[in-house]
Amino acid sequence: MIWIAFFQLIAFLAALLAVTRVLGPYMAKVFEGKRHLFSGTLGPLERLIYRVSGVNPAAEQSWTMYAGACLAFGLANFLLFYVLLRIQAWLPLNPLHLGTALAPRGSIPITPDLAFNTAVSFMTNTSWQSYSGETTLSYLSQMLGVTAQSFTSAAAGMAVAVALIRGFIRQSSERLGNFWVDVTRSTLYVLLPLSFLGALVLLSQGVIQNFRSYPQVTTLEGSPQTIALGPVASQEPIKLLSGDGGGFFNANSAHPFENPTPLANFVEMLLILAIPAALTYTFGRMIRDQGQGWALFIAMAVFFVLGCCVAAWNEQSGNPALHQRGIPGANLEGKEVRFGAAASALFSVVSTASADGAMNSAHDSFMPLSGLVQMLNLKSGEVVFGGTGTGLVSMLLIALIAVFIAGLMVGRTPEYLGKKIEAREMKMVMISFVATAAAIVIFSSASFLIRFAPSSYWNAPGLPTANLTNNGPHGLSEILYDNASAVATNGSTFAGLNANTPWFNLTLAVEMLIGRFLVIIPALAVAGSLARKRRLQSTSGTMPTKGPLFISLLMGTIVLITSLTFFPSLTLGPIVEQFLMHAGALFQ
Repeated sequence: MIWIAFFQLIAFLAALLAVTRVLGPYMAKVFEGKRHLFSGTLGPLERLIYRVSGVNPAAEQSWTMYAGACLAFGLANFLLFYVLLRIQAWLPLNPLHLGTALAPRGSIPITPDLAFNTAVSFMTNTSWQSYSGETTLSYLSQMLGVTAQSFTSAAAGMAVAVALIRGFIRQSSERLGNFWVDVTRSTLYVLLPLSFLGALVLLSQGVIQNFRSYPQVTTLEGSPQTIALGPVASQEPIKLLSGDGGGFFNANSAHPFENPTPLANFVEMLLILAIPAALTYTFGRMIRDQGQGWALFIAMAVFFVLGCCVAAWNEQSGNPALHQRGIPGANLEGKEVRFGAAASALFSVVSTASADGAMNSAHDSFMPLSGLVQMLNLKSGEVVFGGTGTGLVSMLLIALIAVFIAGLMVGRTPEYLGKKIEAREMKMVMISFVATAAAIVIFSSASFLIRFAPSSYWNAPGLPTANLTNNGPHGLSEILYDNASAVATNGSTFAGLNANTPWFNLTLAVEMLIGRFLVIIPALAVAGSLARKRRLQSTSGTMPTKGPLFISLLMGTIVLITSLTFFPSLTLGPIVEQFLMHAGALFQ
């Protein structure tokens, strides 16, 4: 019933608001270097890390040095994970002997292109998985690779967000802070404590944690079955908090070992949006104007609520093709019955509104308009809360576009938070949005146009789209969704596409790099430019940027940019599928 979805949404928003109000000011203290909850217990460890690594926490960096450190950090993480994947067959904690001749039938070998895709995926905080985790990665790869990358990629995203905030705060300065200090504090004081607390909660709900080999059991039907196990509870919280979303199991958060109860489901959704939402409050606290942070939060929340309402209504209404055959009810295809249509719809919007990509249901089975909501969340540029750090970055870049448009309309020099927004800043902002939008459109189109000679290596005769399992507009939606997911560093999928081929492993990896670094680097360039400027005093002619008018302008800018860029492709995908579904058209 629709009232169940409404109740869950209200409860979730209330919990998210409470977390934002508590976590936001705490993170502001962490990044401002003030005394906080864990200063006494973890402070000595922080200082030890600086001494061992040779980092001078007092030495701040220009935006180019900050960006260089961020790129070097990403490259090091990529290389380490790639090597780990390639040699996991000879390393310990591999009870199934994955990658060897003793591996069980059905396991997926880690080819060079798959290793490249996976290493890029987790380094960019995308967690795209072209494989089944329980039959491809060893326990060591899951812990030392996936889990460690979840911490490092999220910490890097939070560091960039903090650097951009400092760009608005500082005046006549060339410095944005120290990347290594920001990454250390993000990991030590935010991600680790929250992950530990989240793991305890999930363990209490039945999420497993062990290093046992997979046992063989006999089902009630008398058939043999292998039960996948592993250190899941230690990985689950950080995959959600970090925006990584990569599941230990192929079924991700639909698997009962990852997400066993309705309470665990609620907690997992809260972990996904906790840091992105709280960073809006952190932003307001650090710039000493809390109204600015709430303005961003409200704009994000309105889009989120609208998306939840559309998805819940469509999933609760069910499939008209079944109704015409006398089978009423909600659309439960691809959903866990312990969650139902309401909780599955809410989780799908939480997942795609963030950069997390965790899934408790099959997005491929959702109704067309629900799929449209998911794709709009991905294609809007990570602004509906978005990723851990990168969501706030993207929303601030949109805010610059909004004030620039407003300034042009009234004939005034655009200003935001007392800083003039000039050509240099707008060029950097537009590089970010044009590059990411072009990547989605170009690579989606290429998948339909480029033809290969039949080859066992490419694992597809002719077009890459030969790997689609659906025809018609839904097949187009699968391609659009997966490419948008890669660029948005989300990692979720419609799952109707076999993406474990060299074409998709390589092109999606390139899109992940574009979606990550062609947002981060322009944002840091903007931060460096703003930090050099002096702050202007507000006058009667200064446009307020924290009231209903600005929130409306901000939301209108998001709608304008997204619709102008992607309306044609969305029309040919989920929108036309919606009309054909009601007309009774079916595709085999």
